Order: sequence, then C-alpha cells, then structure tokens
Amino acid sequence: MMSQTTMQDRFDAAFAQLPLVAILRGLKPEEAEPMATALYEAGFRLIEVPLNSPQPFDSIAAIRRLLPQDALVGAGTVLKVEDVARLEQIGAELVVMPHADTAVISAAARAGLLCTPGVATPTEAFAALAAGAAALKLFPAEMINPSVVKAIRAVLPSGTRLLPVGGITPDTMAPFLEAGVAGFGLGSALFKPGMSVDEVAQRARAFVSAWKTLKAA
Repeated sequence: MMSQTTMQDRFDAAFAQLPLVAILRGLKPEEAEPMATALYEAGFRLIEVPLNSPQPFDSIAAIRRLLPQDALVGAGTVLKVEDVARLEQIGAELVVMPHADTAVISAAARAGLLCTPGVATPTEAFAALAAGAAALKLFPAEMINPSVVKAIRAVLPSGTRLLPVGGITPDTMAPFLEAGVAGFGLGSALFKPGMSVDEVAQRARAFVSAWKTLKAA
C-alpha cells in the first residue's frame, strides 16, 4: 500500500494540474479506456466511476491500469465498507460518496485511500473531516448556493477542499469559485451514457477552458 504522504502528494499534484473530477456514471467497461484517454488528454487527472454503473470495478481497474500515476482513479456512490476493500485491491485511489457515513470514510482512511464524502451542513462536514476525509463534496450543489458555501468555508479548517457537485456547467462555476471552492465534480454536463468519445472530449475541453479562464481572471 502506498504511504499516506505519497498519496496526499499525488492528490495535491492532481488538484494543481486540474481540480475537476470527471464523474462517469453509467460508463460501460468497453468504453472505459477510450473515455479515460480522452479525458486525460484534455487535462483531467481525477476520474471516478460511480458504483451504480455497469460492472464498475472492471471499468475502474481498466482505467487505473491505463493511465499514468499522475492520474487518480476511483469510485463514486460508495455506500459500503466492503466496497472500500475491493477498491483497494484493484489499485484505486479515490472513494467518493453522496453522503457522510463515517464508517466508510474511516475505512477508506485506514486503507490509505482518498475519501471525498458528500456533505451539505457544517455538522456533516466536521464529522467527515474527523473521520479522515481528504476533501468534501458539496452535494447537491443545486441546494447549496455560493453564499452557503462561503459561510461553511469560514468555519472549516484552513485549506479544506470543497467541491460542489450537481448541476455544474462551465457557466455556473464562477460564483462558487468566488466563494472559495477548490474545484468541482462534473457529472451529466460532461458525460452521459450514450455519448461518443468525441462528444465527451469536446465537453471536457470546454470545462478546462472555462476553468483556466476563471483562474486567470
């Protein structure tokens, strides 16, 4: 198992490269490698396949084998402690959750994996951090407006990474970024089942362009 320090360094480097998480819900194993290649070439270094996708562990394992070590790969919609063990076995690094079950967060931390649980309140955020969360997913972002983000961020430990997820498009990132978020999780605006690799690549480039423009402003 990779040391926690090394894993954290890789997480930091991936965020420095591009703090956008590609959420490939509904990805099929036969699509995994071409989609991952397109995303990596567009600049993405954080990729998750939700566990309610078809044969998700096969897709995650294929992407992890394919991409260089500067990419971090894992699962979304992780609901059970047993799933963490399986992810560790296939070399995944990321455990992303829609909720803040501290048993799952603690299991991921013990395994040396980077866990980003879903939170919507300060109570959930502090409990998740205490359990070992590496970053916090603000979910669903549609109900957590930038003013709420700013208020939550004010009371969290300095450096806590917040990533809004849910309904994020290139046009909706700016107010959240101004409120102090560290990045975003990108779902259906980036990938939906049935999309071609070319279409996903085009959307990926649009997100990367929007991010770079906002950061340069």
